[in-house]
Amino acid sequence: MESEKTSGGDKYSKLAGNTIIFAISSFSSKLLTLIVQPFLTYAMAEISDLGLSKILSQYANLLIPFVSMGMSNAIIRFGLDKGNSEKQVFTNGLLTILGGFGILVLCWPVAQFLPDMAQYGLLIYIYVLMSCLRTLCTQFVRSRQWNKLVAVDGVLCTVATMAFYVLYLVGFKWGANGYLLAIISGDLVSVLFLMFTGKLWDFIELKGINKTLWKQMLHFSLPMIPAQISFWIINASDLFFVREMCDGLDGHSGDAWSGLLSTGYFLPTILTTLGLIFYDAWQLSAVTEEEGRAKFFTQIFRTYSSVLFCCAAGIIWLCRPVMHVMKSNYYYAWHFVPFLVLASTCSCFNQFMNSVYVVNKKSQRSMVTMMAGAISNCLMNYFFIKWWGPVGATYASFLGLGLVFTLRAMDAHGMIGMRVHPGRVLVNAAALVFELSCCWPIRRCTASGRASSRPLSSCITSPASGLWPASCCLKSWAAGAGPRGRRGRLGSQKVKKKNKKRGCCTTAPLCLSDLFVQPAGDVRKYLGFVCLHQQFMAGAG
Repeated sequence: MESEKTSGGDKYSKLAGNTIIFAISSFSSKLLTLIVQPFLTYAMAEISDLGLSKILSQYANLLIPFVSMGMSNAIIRFGLDKGNSEKQVFTNGLLTILGGFGILVLCWPVAQFLPDMAQYGLLIYIYVLMSCLRTLCTQFVRSRQWNKLVAVDGVLCTVATMAFYVLYLVGFKWGANGYLLAIISGDLVSVLFLMFTGKLWDFIELKGINKTLWKQMLHFSLPMIPAQISFWIINASDLFFVREMCDGLDGHSGDAWSGLLSTGYFLPTILTTLGLIFYDAWQLSAVTEEEGRAKFFTQIFRTYSSVLFCCAAGIIWLCRPVMHVMKSNYYYAWHFVPFLVLASTCSCFNQFMNSVYVVNKKSQRSMVTMMAGAISNCLMNYFFIKWWGPVGATYASFLGLGLVFTLRAMDAHGMIGMRVHPGRVLVNAAALVFELSCCWPIRRCTASGRASSRPLSSCITSPASGLWPASCCLKSWAAGAGPRGRRGRLGSQKVKKKNKKRGCCTTAPLCLSDLFVQPAGDVRKYLGFVCLHQQFMAGAG
């Protein structure tokens, strides 16, 4: 019993230690993302330029699974097995990537006819190759458990990429070309650093290739290709749907709308950063710790989910004021943040659940669950964007990833007996949705008869307005102040005089986050409402 407790404590402390080491590596690289996004809004001349840059990088991300053939997951899974030769694992991974890139080169006569490929195809191809090589090197180093080297590499790659961003975007003003070149240059620095410090060329063994091991690795990794493509569809197809379906909406191009949507990912990146930091350490413990695996997975997920829900709540509350760090014409992107935060939370859960498939080498189930989410996401994207505009893409992402999490939670329970405690998850998710509703704007008509946005909660919970003004506000919204103001003018004219007499909500929003963006006079109104409410409650007592 005592030895069991000791071993249990060792595996938790080992997980904590690895998490801290990988946090040093990942925090710097993800901190770059948080810094770069506001920087890009100022470095790019137009919103459409940023949208084009993100579209091009997503083209590359779509090609990466085909070139790598999903080998990044096989490298760390088979590299951690003590019975496998490290040289053979690394060599098989390198040959697979080079072979995949050779096939991609042969496809160039067809690929050049795809949108934007004729102009940016060469850079996209180099982007794909360098990204695959860097992933190969970092995953192999992780499988060797050289965790401190991984941490140093993360910091170095961060500094180098940031320097190249400044050089190419501010110095040379190369726009989308500079954006791609900066990422390529950062990956190249990382590959060279790992090759020389880790002497990775010593692990390249072209003689006597273990074909049996190679087949096992491919058998494990190939089903990852549809899974990674499905993950790409859920996370990146939104940009393409918005680009094509919202072109010309409210006078903005499709690239401009995709630029705003990509800017909306700025804050949810905080959650994905936490998830990636933890997962880098977790995948080592998930594979190597075999005793009491069901209990271990259950306890870790409970703590992990609690941290994610708390972080998600804070991000939703602060999304509006924090978006002021962007260039002013990007501020509208805050509308995309709340549901993208919910989607990112589900994405982190899905990543955790994927470790169950890695442990049991059931990559086919990873493929099936992601494909289910991808198909549903595409269908919902089309209809939701058609009904609600660009923000509908965020609803589709959340629901699609939520479906994947549900399927994977069921698989995790069946494979290793892990318990997700769905009641706890649903209660926390409902709390986030309630918080979101307190900050989410609806269309309402003002005394001037024009539609404007304000949180629904400010109509319902304002102690000075009461339920009747809230019902008037909802009535006026239903009467015609619909999305984008298409039906709003006539209906609002009919009710504006009645609403004004009865005190319908025409004051400033009372959402807490609005205090950061409203003038001082509106803050005084809010404080006055609070005092009035306290006096009312004291009298009622």
